[in-house]
Amino acid sequence: MANVLNVPDKTFTREEVKKHNTEDSTWFIIDSVVYDVSEFLDAHPGGEAVLRQVAGQDATSAFYNLHRHEVLIKYNDLAIGSIKGEKQSIITPRPGDLSPVPYAEPLWLTPQFKSPYFNDSHRSLQKAIRKFTEEVIAPEALEKERTGELISQDLIDKMSKAGILHMRMGPGKHLHGVNLLDGAVKGEEFDYFHDMIMAQEQVRVACRGFQDGNMAGMAIGLTCILNYGDKNPALKKRITEEVFAGKKKICLAITEAFAGSDVAGLRTTATKTPDGKHYIVNGTKKWITNGVFCDYFVTGVKTDKGLSVLLIERGEGVETKPIKTSYSPAAGTTYITFDNVKVPVENLLGEENKGIYVILSNFNHERWMMACATIRYMRLVVEESLKWSHQRLVFGKRLIDQPVIRQKLAKMIALCESHQSWLETITYQMNHMPYSEQAKHLGGPIALLKMSCTRAAHEIADESVQIWGGRGLTQTGMGRVIENFNRGYKFDAILGGAEEVLGDLGVRQAMKFMPKAVL
Repeated sequence: MANVLNVPDKTFTREEVKKHNTEDSTWFIIDSVVYDVSEFLDAHPGGEAVLRQVAGQDATSAFYNLHRHEVLIKYNDLAIGSIKGEKQSIITPRPGDLSPVPYAEPLWLTPQFKSPYFNDSHRSLQKAIRKFTEEVIAPEALEKERTGELISQDLIDKMSKAGILHMRMGPGKHLHGVNLLDGAVKGEEFDYFHDMIMAQEQVRVACRGFQDGNMAGMAIGLTCILNYGDKNPALKKRITEEVFAGKKKICLAITEAFAGSDVAGLRTTATKTPDGKHYIVNGTKKWITNGVFCDYFVTGVKTDKGLSVLLIERGEGVETKPIKTSYSPAAGTTYITFDNVKVPVENLLGEENKGIYVILSNFNHERWMMACATIRYMRLVVEESLKWSHQRLVFGKRLIDQPVIRQKLAKMIALCESHQSWLETITYQMNHMPYSEQAKHLGGPIALLKMSCTRAAHEIADESVQIWGGRGLTQTGMGRVIENFNRGYKFDAILGGAEEVLGDLGVRQAMKFMPKAVL
């Protein structure tokens, strides 16, 4: 039998329910379950008049024309029993369950379809991280997205213990021997499809600001330490251990007010002291994710003959302050000032004056992760819209019965499926290409993928609001996911490289490999 709400064993007849339509006793039926809302009338967000209109009646159609099933889960304590001889027909999902809604899951998770890319370990990890996300991450995400408060140390500790912080960094030796979600996957077999699963599953909480606030700075900053910190093994070991344990926080500090996507135009300077033992750093960084609560800053600086990357620790001369943006302050978006900050030369990542290679190679994984997240959020919007269009009644018909609505859904579904397929193709190449080769051959394709999926997100955001109407503009209630997506999707179109810059990068990389013989 399908999953159902937990209700008391007591049963009633429909005739009994009809009698409870007074001010003192207000009952009604939703999907064969009897609810006593007598003490809830004053607390009902829509006012008590709405509930009185269905007192003593079967309110199933009226309820689902206004609400989603999750509301019944939230107020399950109002259920007092069920109608004798009747059974619930609406599915109540359990934590970790796959959605039965068409196109709500990528094809590889849809039972009737097959994929050459995924094996049992991928499915095991997907199930484990979805359950963890819904039970542990989602409650805090929803609250912090609303209040704007920063991620709690308690949640960071839980993710650290589960190996989630380790997995956010993608495949590598840092995963070997680590207990990952109680053995859901072995660190030695973790590949970029596992990485994709981690990136996509955590997006389903639909809290765009908190999504970045949930250690996104670590996901794009610690990679530089892992890939370019070998010159100072002691420093690399200390930083990675502290960050993976959740004791310290790290972020990537590249963007400046003077130079957004123009990385070569950075103005923050790092000048060596006369004894050659330190750099003195001066300058500012802007729109730095997580910077407001970080201990370490992987920072792009201008040295005497080019760009370099330094690990700067919070201390004297480092000042951070929050920036207000259009998504939740839970992201910890930050303006950073470096005022004569003294940094040991041992904190150099990669080669001096060749930091552009560190920055550009780091961008590939960042942009790929952003594409993973954007595409998954698009799919969630499709799922929400499919569910809503099947239950919402307008002009005497369900929304789904209107051809114009079906056309919008068709466009949204096509955009989701095509970009997921492209993402999986690129991910397969990442699994079979050394890191150095990825920078050479995949920089362009990943840039084009990110550019294209954020354009698709723009189309889906637009169509979804037309389907949802005023609810798609409301931060709470039925249309929360749609509103949050519309308020946040533009971040993906800008962060990690603006669409126009990435499109140009993709074509310029193609130009490098254009054979003269065909001209």
